[in-house]
Amino acid sequence: MDAKPEPGPLGESSELLFSFGVIADIQYADLEDGYNFQGSRRRYYRHSLLHLQGAIEHWDKESSPPSCVLQLGDIIDGYNAQYQASEKSLELIMNTFQRLKVPVHHTWGNHEFYNFSRDYLTNSKLNTKFLEDQIAHHPETVPSGNYYAYHFVPFPKFRFILLDAYDMSVLGVDPSSPKYQQCLKILREHNPNAELNSPQGLAEPQFVQFNGGFSQEQLNWLNEVLTFSDRNQEKVVIVSHLPIYPEASDSVCLAWNYRDALAVIWSHKCVVCFFAGHTHDGGYSEDPFGVHHVNIEGVIETAPDSQAFGTVHVYPDKMVLKGRGRVPDRIMNYKKEKAFHF
Repeated sequence: MDAKPEPGPLGESSELLFSFGVIADIQYADLEDGYNFQGSRRRYYRHSLLHLQGAIEHWDKESSPPSCVLQLGDIIDGYNAQYQASEKSLELIMNTFQRLKVPVHHTWGNHEFYNFSRDYLTNSKLNTKFLEDQIAHHPETVPSGNYYAYHFVPFPKFRFILLDAYDMSVLGVDPSSPKYQQCLKILREHNPNAELNSPQGLAEPQFVQFNGGFSQEQLNWLNEVLTFSDRNQEKVVIVSHLPIYPEASDSVCLAWNYRDALAVIWSHKCVVCFFAGHTHDGGYSEDPFGVHHVNIEGVIETAPDSQAFGTVHVYPDKMVLKGRGRVPDRIMNYKKEKAFHF
């Protein structure tokens, strides 16, 4: 696939600053095709590796290669754990990612925790916190070790924040720990079903076991980073496995306390985009505060003759998602007061 020139409506005078790749829900397993839990959508477990290889070949050939790639979580499927294949499958996918000439930032989703404990992930190649930016003289912007989140700067005046949407969760946590008990209590208060993965009859269907939430500690940290970005006229992109905006997502796929995350984001001017995976179907909506919520279509439910990834081209006044296969193109203009002048 050759890189196409940007179409006309994107603005002739706009100067491309940098770009980054996005891919979600690869969920590789060395298995025959299967179906989702409802039996309604096909999953291409083996072929997801070929889709990833195709995405990497495309990014490496782009005329202006992306400065980094965001992997939005669920890198291998939970079925690997049943077949004692978790480490082997992860190694295969990580070796494939190593062909990329640019850094990859890995987000953790529910399938990471079906395969591995949080302690294992922290010590694995899926922990890309070493790529973080450290802001001198601002210790409040340093994340604690209690959750997997960090921020980085791929280009001056643009800060990306990777969030841990399973910071509050019963997945990947030792069942004897106080945190597990606390999270199970929250889940059971909102979900009386015997099967905690079932949203049946729930007023708030996001309270299922395959979702999670953000601790107050993590939200306080996010608030501090956004305060710094506001003060320094930075634009911010937030990355999470779970989406947080109902208009862009199936309600059963939202983070438990998505409203708390929105409240923090909406109290600042700097956030431009929020990228998530998890839904497999994709989704998009611009919220009332001008934040673009983009859910990237999942590789796992992408037929062999299609694709599911994208490259986001960043300009002084907008971001342009150039999708491949199931991922549609999108133009995401910044709020008017946000236009940059270089």
